[in-house]
Amino acid sequence: MLHLARAYGRRPPAEWAPLFHRIVENKIRDFQRRQSVRNRIFFWRSSAAEDDEDSLPEVQAQDLAVLDATESLMQAEALKRLERAIAELPTRQRQAFVLRVWEGLSTDDAAKAMGCSDGSVKTHLSRALVTLRAQLGEAWSLQD
Repeated sequence: MLHLARAYGRRPPAEWAPLFHRIVENKIRDFQRRQSVRNRIFFWRSSAAEDDEDSLPEVQAQDLAVLDATESLMQAEALKRLERAIAELPTRQRQAFVLRVWEGLSTDDAAKAMGCSDGSVKTHLSRALVTLRAQLGEAWSLQD
């Protein structure tokens, strides 16, 4: 509602309903994209909140099981590779990636934090993702 009021408050009230629905759809789509990327980045995390409440106790026990040492070591190494690759990004690309993907900020909020336009944030994020995909290969399938 705040976004609608700020951006379209001067428009006639008859136009507000479709604008509001479009804004909500875009916010939902942005949230789902962020969750998709987060799930790819933090693949080892599993939370009880994501599990279905009606799931069997055996399935919940599997989720709580300790990872074996080999898998744990592979995940730690993959995370180190990701951290190194992020650290090697140019400053603006790193900022855009961290703010949008890890912090989950909207494009508008990230732009305000970085002191640039929304388009610049999108450009820097896109370039960061291309670079990370090239450096990390298929081990990390980062998506927009």
